[in-house]
Parts: sequence; C-alpha cells; structure tokens
Amino acid sequence: MDYTKRPKAPASPPAVSPGAVSLSKVSLTKAAPTVSLTKQAGLLRVNLNWNARPAPGSIFRKSDPPVDLDLGCLYEYTDGSKGVVQANGKAFTDAHSFGGGPICRLDGDDRSGTNTQGENLYVDLRQVSAIRRILIFTIIYAGVPNWAAAQGVVTVFPATGPQIEVLLDESDDRAQTCAIVMLENADGALSIRREVKYIRGSQSVLDAMYNWGMRWTAGRK
Repeated sequence: MDYTKRPKAPASPPAVSPGAVSLSKVSLTKAAPTVSLTKQAGLLRVNLNWNARPAPGSIFRKSDPPVDLDLGCLYEYTDGSKGVVQANGKAFTDAHSFGGGPICRLDGDDRSGTNTQGENLYVDLRQVSAIRRILIFTIIYAGVPNWAAAQGVVTVFPATGPQIEVLLDESDDRAQTCAIVMLENADGALSIRREVKYIRGSQSVLDAMYNWGMRWTAGRK
C-alpha cells in the first residue's frame, strides 16, 4: 500500500553531551558488530528509513522515480522451515506458526519513502526458541541504485533497553540488495550482528550467499 499521510514525527531524544555515552542508542559498527538479545522478550521492531529524493547535485534527475527501498527478511526456524517476509509477492507474514501466531511480519510497504515511520518488520521474541536465524535485508525495488544518496538507516527497537542503530553507510551502486543484520539463536543465546553487505543481485543471490537453500520464482507487488 502507498502511504499518503505523514504522521506526526516522534519527539527527539534528549541531547547527549560530547564525549558522553548514550544510554538510549547503541550503534553496530565494524569494530563492534554484535549485541546480545538473550534477555529480550516481547516484540522486536526493525525500522527502515531512507531519503527517497536525494538533494540536488547528486546523480538523480527530476525525471527519475523516487528510490523505493523494501524491507524484508529470510527466516529459518528450528523445525527446518524456511521462507521470506517481504512486500514483493505480498508475503507480509511468515507462513509458519508455532501456536503463538507468526514470528515475523511486515507492517506495510512505503513506496514513497516520505512516511516518517518508514517500514517496520516485527519479530516475536516470545517464540525465540523456534528461531534459528533471521536475516534482515533491504532491496531497491525502484529508482536509481545510489545507496549513499539514499542514506538508509535501520533502527532496531527491543522491547526493553537501548535502540540499536545500523547505518547503510557503505555503498556499491551496482548492487540491488543489502544484507543488514543477522539474528541468530545459538543454544538459547540470541544475538544481533551487523552485516551491511551489498549484493549485486536479488533475493536468490542473497539466499545463495548465506546458504539458505530456497527455490525462487519471479514475483511482484
């Protein structure tokens, strides 16, 4: 669906003095790529925001369509089931249930890039024992593939504790897809790890890169 109204922007977080450690946000970087989520429960929200119309002076022209980034995930559960949650093909929830409803679901498709709430993927950590791994990714569905100008930001909101931020601050303008973060459950210890890997291809290439082992067919929104 297209978003046509801009909801009221959330209040800005309190300012942090220079040199201070922010207790409200953690950034995943190359130097510090992993954070533990073992003590988390409830819903984990993954938010993607980007700039659909980069500023004048970039390679974008007025005639170019807005950049349309789509948020999605590949999932693999402990019973061996695998799949994808994404707007393409209208696969907005996973196809598996362990008695508590879907583990992964997408709230919609922001084709304009102007909705201040961006796109949101929810992961139900109340069913963490059913999760083996979940790979969060984004794909350029439309528009010029200029990742640097799109300025994508992914923010993970655990049920408790600080937000986790991942900047899509590297780029490969021949790449259509970016693997963002991986959630992994290793013997009950759940973690989130920064990936930020740009892939020259669609979901099937992403699948092969991470050895997901699914069969892919063409889809559309």
